Amino acid sequence: MILPAIGRDHPLRANRDFRRFVAGQFVTNAGDSLYTVAVLWLVFELSGSTTLVGVANAILLLPWLLQAVAGPVVDRFPVKPLLVGSQVVQGVVVLVFPLAAVAGRLDVDLLLGVVPILMLATLVMGPIEATLVPRIVADDRLSQANSALATVTLGLDMLFDAVGGGLIALFGPTALFLADAVTFALAALLFARMGVPEVAPDDAGASVRAALRSYADDMREGVEILRGTAFVELVLTTAVANFTTGVTLAVLPAFGDAVGGPAAYGLLLGALGTGRLIGSVVGPRFEGVRYGAFLIVGNGLGACAWLASVLAPSTALTVGLFGLAWVPIGVSGVLTSTLNQRLFPADRLGRVSAIKGTASGATLPLGSLLGGAVGDAIGHGTTMALAAAGFGFTAAYVFLRPRLRRLPTVASAEPADFDVAVVDER
Repeated sequence: MILPAIGRDHPLRANRDFRRFVAGQFVTNAGDSLYTVAVLWLVFELSGSTTLVGVANAILLLPWLLQAVAGPVVDRFPVKPLLVGSQVVQGVVVLVFPLAAVAGRLDVDLLLGVVPILMLATLVMGPIEATLVPRIVADDRLSQANSALATVTLGLDMLFDAVGGGLIALFGPTALFLADAVTFALAALLFARMGVPEVAPDDAGASVRAALRSYADDMREGVEILRGTAFVELVLTTAVANFTTGVTLAVLPAFGDAVGGPAAYGLLLGALGTGRLIGSVVGPRFEGVRYGAFLIVGNGLGACAWLASVLAPSTALTVGLFGLAWVPIGVSGVLTSTLNQRLFPADRLGRVSAIKGTASGATLPLGSLLGGAVGDAIGHGTTMALAAAGFGFTAAYVFLRPRLRRLPTVASAEPADFDVAVVDER
């Protein structure tokens, strides 16, 4: 059972804990994006190898694959220390890079050795967000809360990616790492000031060793909760879309260079983030639209806009259409988060969200690794056009599956609508 947090039932703008969480997420996502851009730039600058850049990018995307590792940990241990600790670790680790640069020891081996540590420190963030929001926000405001969070976690991160390139040109990557350390310190302070009510797990009195021994049981329980639900098929469609997204991120620099040079690449990356940002902001407005119908129409239109962007005769039209293609993805992220929080038990939400995230996101690093090779083999423009099929697959699959096509609105959704057997008894 969750004890109510102070301000939980207040409007979001009056909810101090939620404001601090959003601010902390904004700052830490800025840090994540800046060090990602700086690391990838340095790997390319020091090695001249796009293969090594692909390897580094795949490592940075591994949290999508390994979220299931963190899910049960988030469910069983106090959330606040995990949240603050992840920021402290990242803030300390990024300082390795400027120190190595000063000592003349900064090389590709060091970069590829340290990047996995940064990746591991971010593992808990996805499951923490899923399980923490319902503890500090009232049920009838979950959609608005998820929209606000998606704005900083799904939209602005790509905008910071684009900004990071300009900052490197002005100040160099070393200065960017120093700025990263400051962002993580600020995020840790914001998270530390939050009041987070804890949810007691079933074995609250067990020792840490006993909790760790039951880790496999937690994972099996999360899988059993999802087994047979509509979410299994929805995860499949997301996995396909994420694979093509990984492919896209690998070939986007070359495609941008072909249509307008480095500036076009920055604009395309910014358009991707802007599209998701707009979708995140307007997401709550689609709570009253049938979820199945939205997946068909939204993803179908996204695929068409993506394909049109590749065939467009001007750079401006290419950028605009590519950004438009990502608006439905931003909306879908908000709706999916709200469904998770309304349909699954609060004390199991971390592991369920982590398993879903791992199953659907595991294809991101794989797509990133293979995307460059596919682009070299058949051409970057053709690869970009084929990648639009990821969104098209989702639309077609949902349309052909009556079970998914008839899914109700998020506002009226009940566990039985998605064949979820475990009901939240908060």
